[in-house]
Amino acid sequence: MVNVADLNNSEQSRTRPARVSIVGGLILRLRAYFFAGILITAPISITVYLAWALIHWVDGAVIPLIPATYNPENYLPFSVPGIGLLILLVGLTLIGALTANLVGRMLVRGSDRLLNRTPVVRGVYNALKQIFETVLSQKSQAFREVVLVEYPRKGVWALGFITGTPEGEIQDLGGGALASVFVPTTPNPTSGFLLFLPDRELVRLGMTVEEGIKMVVSGGIVSPPDRRVPDLTKVQAVAGSRGFGGR
Repeated sequence: MVNVADLNNSEQSRTRPARVSIVGGLILRLRAYFFAGILITAPISITVYLAWALIHWVDGAVIPLIPATYNPENYLPFSVPGIGLLILLVGLTLIGALTANLVGRMLVRGSDRLLNRTPVVRGVYNALKQIFETVLSQKSQAFREVVLVEYPRKGVWALGFITGTPEGEIQDLGGGALASVFVPTTPNPTSGFLLFLPDRELVRLGMTVEEGIKMVVSGGIVSPPDRRVPDLTKVQAVAGSRGFGGR
């Protein structure tokens, strides 16, 4: 005789693996959807949060300086986010336009002489002025190239940015054409090391400065595409070995 309990047990043993596989596949799919949602929403959310924090910080610093008569928040039943940032941009533009005429240049020279004669402020002012003039100048070559340097020892390569060419005694005592290279730390690229290296020891990369900074901040997780131009001589050599090209 056939035992009914044995038949039920055998039927359950057949259906159990199928159920487990279905549940496992569903969990894996939900997990993939979850990480895909994080991948899509995290960059957008962080960007919006940082932009909102910047606008809120600028508004908090600029709006209290606006006279009550001209403050739009005193006439509206709600606050206008970004009004402080807009006023700051307009003010900086007007200051830049003012320095283009004779009166503005005279005011700039007067304030420059005053700050240069102040003992404590003089060093900080000159350093900040030189940094901003170097970085914001349209002809500046600061942070225009990404290079590889052997640092901190031979065989170990680090990502760096050419910030300029040293002058004076550094260039003279270096024994050749030197380049100023900033090697940032990971994941905080605002700190790092300043190296003066011979130009012949630098390996120039095809990636942009923005891509290099992304690579540093991500710790190498984000890798830019290869934009190197193939060597024409190698292409011709390969073509010649295969019977292509001219005679």
